[in-house]
Amino acid sequence: MSKILKAIGLMSGTSLDGIDVAYLETDGEAQVRRGASQTIHYTPEQQSELRRALALAKPLSRRENLPGPLQQIETDLTDWHIAAVQAFLQKNSLTASNIDVVGFHGQTVLHRPEIRLTIQLGNGATLATATGIATVYDMRAADIAAGGQGAPLVPVYHRALAKSKSMAFVNIGGVANATFVGSKGELLAFDTGPGNALLNDWMLRHKGLAFDEGGATALRGKVSGPDLAAALANSYFAQKPPKSLDRNKFASLNFSGLSLEDGAATLAALTAKAIARAARWFPQEPTQWVICGGGRHNVAIMKGLALELPHVVSAEALGLNGDAMEAEAWAYLAVRSVKGLALTYPGTTGVKAPMTGGVLVKPA
Repeated sequence: MSKILKAIGLMSGTSLDGIDVAYLETDGEAQVRRGASQTIHYTPEQQSELRRALALAKPLSRRENLPGPLQQIETDLTDWHIAAVQAFLQKNSLTASNIDVVGFHGQTVLHRPEIRLTIQLGNGATLATATGIATVYDMRAADIAAGGQGAPLVPVYHRALAKSKSMAFVNIGGVANATFVGSKGELLAFDTGPGNALLNDWMLRHKGLAFDEGGATALRGKVSGPDLAAALANSYFAQKPPKSLDRNKFASLNFSGLSLEDGAATLAALTAKAIARAARWFPQEPTQWVICGGGRHNVAIMKGLALELPHVVSAEALGLNGDAMEAEAWAYLAVRSVKGLALTYPGTTGVKAPMTGGVLVKPA
């Protein structure tokens, strides 16, 4: 039997809502025991700092020598994650000696696989020393360098959770992605299109709110057919997987002629339609569509999915935690990285052969 390691996963996603923290005991393969989890929400000031980081990163073409303002934001972001780990340990009566490894995602500020570039802010060495726990970070870089998309990375964890035939897992974060797990464990995964990011930006711009809570604004609106059709005409949707998206890929969409409610309704419909279109690439129809991530709390998106797809359930219907799944995945991936197991596959990122990844740092 493979050795079970105790891991913590840290996920700060493209929705910019906060840091998800999750505890997992796993051998990095089929054995998974899920534990406590929590979300430490960002303050409006922290969210503003991260939005500034996204803007600063746009013109970059190299990972090295980040400009000074981005370096400062990286320092701040790392401090926030250190505080999140310490708060989580205290809340759950754990100590650093209880944990074998931390999986640290960092904050993606630029993702351009077409030029073999992905940038996640976060200093793994600083986090390891401050928490006293070995840390694996920068898990996308090796795949990108080998010609893969560097995303999505969660599918191998979806496979560990599936334990049945032909299931699809959908994570609706800032960007939405889907994983198909076949009857023999084969994997196909890719980013489907916008998730919550465009809707969050719309609400912030027009209402000063970070997101559309429960989808209430979208539910009051009417979908604009022409605007939705124009958005779905984007060449990304016809592109064969593997494929992945930068958060800003659809930022140029102009719904300025729509009301607050109609714009929200149209963006929610875009997320649902894009996810439904992912099915065209699957080798067979999934027996279930399991919806994870913050987007499953948006009733407008979930209603749209139910209209488009059969057998749609939230992660909780299967006894899973849809809010913690990506943080759990990063704990699982950290264990796989430590053991030299594959994180990415030809069917998930387009890399030529299964490969491991991540940088392991121990406390100084």
